[in-house]
Amino acid sequence: MKLFYKTAFWSIVILMLAFSHFALAQKDSTFFFKGALSITNNGFSIIPAFTLGEPAAMLDLSMGNKRLSFEPQFRYSLKGRPWSFVFIYRYKVIRKEKFQLTLGGHIPGLNFVTQPVNVNGADQNLSVARRFLALEILPNYDIKKNLSVGMYLLRGHGFQNYGPKDSFYLALRSSISQIKLVKKLYLDFSPQVFYLTLDEDDGYYVNATTTMGIKGVPLTISSIVNKAITTDIPAKDFDWNISLVYTLDKQYKVR
Repeated sequence: MKLFYKTAFWSIVILMLAFSHFALAQKDSTFFFKGALSITNNGFSIIPAFTLGEPAAMLDLSMGNKRLSFEPQFRYSLKGRPWSFVFIYRYKVIRKEKFQLTLGGHIPGLNFVTQPVNVNGADQNLSVARRFLALEILPNYDIKKNLSVGMYLLRGHGFQNYGPKDSFYLALRSSISQIKLVKKLYLDFSPQVFYLTLDEDDGYYVNATTTMGIKGVPLTISSIVNKAITTDIPAKDFDWNISLVYTLDKQYKVR
């Protein structure tokens, strides 16, 4: 446990120093800072073993430049218990007008579960961290301004015996953004079909994220719907949530 946290800590420090050096070394670069604070009725994850299944708050951050970004995620149950912390680093290996190829790493990912723990002879329900590292590959092609298609491959490994050790996730996905409804009201729609393995179990699923908002207003309403096609992974065959999301998007020019 101590070795893992030391390794994770110094990995984060080294990567953040490398990120800072890389960012500051570039001239006339545009840097961005984005944030999304969400409140949802159902803490949902595409990987069923990580689903919270109760109301939650989520803070997703993203900062970087045109190629390199740091995208941490912090998620809590509304009862105050931590749900998951994921520290994601991404680098755009290919950045063309129509095609982008991004490589990423989750260094580390922490998922918290409540387990009975004996403390001084008394059993207490405490939050216990499950520790993961993961690699991701994201090719994406822009068909036109508001329409794109792509893939998402995630390969993860867990470091404990009380949770999934090996996971593989492969998705074919698309995104349609800024669909005009009436006046300034718009809709974003992102469907996908994916294959998932957790250790010896696997399954096929369809999934869609729908977001509704008003142009110029930072508040949106978002919903995720997930349906199993065929699976032997122990989880709900159908799950969904609805979220209220506040977003922040800033860009800065550094010379």
